[in-house]
Amino acid sequence: MSHDQADFEIIGETPDLIAVNKPAGLLVHPTKPGGPRTLWDALKDLLGFEIANGGQVSLINRLDRETSGLVLVAKNAAAARRAAMAMQEGQIRKTYMALVNGIPSLDEFSVNAPIIRQGEVADTKIHLQRIIHPAGAEALTHFKKRDTFKNTLGDFSLLEARPITGRTHQIRVHIASLGHFVIGDKIYGPSEDLYLEFVKTGWTPSLASRLHLSRHALHSAGLSIEWDGKILEWECPLPSDMREWMAQS
Repeated sequence: MSHDQADFEIIGETPDLIAVNKPAGLLVHPTKPGGPRTLWDALKDLLGFEIANGGQVSLINRLDRETSGLVLVAKNAAAARRAAMAMQEGQIRKTYMALVNGIPSLDEFSVNAPIIRQGEVADTKIHLQRIIHPAGAEALTHFKKRDTFKNTLGDFSLLEARPITGRTHQIRVHIASLGHFVIGDKIYGPSEDLYLEFVKTGWTPSLASRLHLSRHALHSAGLSIEWDGKILEWECPLPSDMREWMAQS
């Protein structure tokens, strides 16, 4: 099984919901017919019995292809509606872990800065790219420094990020605004040209020497939701690629 087809793991399940650990490299949703197998395809196979009996597969939170970790899935239409409502009302708490270059001076800090797609307000070579801009949608992220370490490449931090809003690329844009960046981030890292180079050439030793990791080191580590009067909570440990990168000496 190739890196892109890596399998997901079930972290927890209730009659309405499944929490799965998505590996980096696995697309969440099909983007075009005949494209690579996605998490959604795999879940449809897994839940074949439920679907045959009127169920469905609804992914409640979306992760970028390169982001690993927890994805919450509703198994029926009623659960999907409830979970989507909870998400809209900010009742789903999400915690991410990010490896970043350098060491922020504060142990806890927040970034409250609106985010917009760059193409709406300025020229960009990258359609996906987001920036902080007053015309953007409100975005708030709380950060906490969880660990600092030094390896052969310099000083780094492991940050916990709790996004209160759910904007595209929010955590990565907010970290970059602080003068740090997520290790391996091709768009918001050392230079956006690295993303354009990657699209053209694929992963190369030249890119590896500047980005250090073949994907951005962002992991969805915790998720909780109130359901039927109880708090359901799932956790997902750091994946091996991030742990190994921290440990290299």
